[in-house]
Amino acid sequence: MDPIALLLLIPPLLFALTVHEWSHGYAALRLGDPTARLLGRLTLNPLAHLDPIGSVLLLLPPHFGWAKPVPVDPRHFRHPRRDFMWVALAGPLSNLVLAAASGLLLQGLTAAGIAGSHARLDAAAAIDVMVRFSVQINLVLMAFNLIPIFPLDGSRILAGLLSPGLAVRYRAFEPVGPFLLLGLVILGPLTGVSPIGAIVSPVVLGLGRVISGGLL
Repeated sequence: MDPIALLLLIPPLLFALTVHEWSHGYAALRLGDPTARLLGRLTLNPLAHLDPIGSVLLLLPPHFGWAKPVPVDPRHFRHPRRDFMWVALAGPLSNLVLAAASGLLLQGLTAAGIAGSHARLDAAAAIDVMVRFSVQINLVLMAFNLIPIFPLDGSRILAGLLSPGLAVRYRAFEPVGPFLLLGLVILGPLTGVSPIGAIVSPVVLGLGRVISGGLL
């Protein structure tokens, strides 16, 4: 990725990560847990959610990084398993909403003749690129976080859907989850075949075409 494209990637990436984490905190608050609000994490200020190391790694190949997880205390929930599942789902769902909104914006800009031509780097071209990035980034975050490997959101969602007994057995794998996830990420560059990419790419390409009206 050239330096200009990298600069244009940063605003939609920061916004997507910020809304993702804010959504977790907001969902938790609505379900009775004020922890995120009390710790200053219920904000759309990206500085409150960025992890220094994770943020840098997001910009470097293979673009695997992270934001600071929003703290959640399930002891405040009336139905801990079910409510924790909804809190986990809020993050990926927020990215789907942002992707859909960006796709509609892209279609509107294209119909108005504002976007679509990158013959020169002007304001219209920069906006076009950032909106396209926004669609793709949000779909990547949604699909990636729905993978049911701890500590991703998908693991919390699956744990909430399983019966209590199966959930206990499933959660026994939580300590090895981060190592398994890291291994799958590293496997891509080492072998040229990315298991994570095989899961995420079809979702991003398929939904991206639908959401953008075929413009991606």
